[in-house]
Amino acid sequence: MGIVKIADDLHEEARRASAVMCRSINAQAEFWMKIGMLAEANPSLSFNDIVQAQIAAAHVRLPGATTA
Repeated sequence: MGIVKIADDLHEEARRASAVMCRSINAQAEFWMKIGMLAEANPSLSFNDIVQAQIAAAHVRLPGATTA
């Protein structure tokens, strides 16, 4: 684990988002980084496509979810 310096305004946005998403500030920043890395590696996928792929890869079954 290391320390990552980010701008104060970005830290504040992560703090606000973490409260809404019930995550720690660190978990929110990690989520954004992971999604950003996946988006860069898969530019044709939407945010929803990326999240659905991650849910499927983790073998999470969501009630009412449709499968392709």
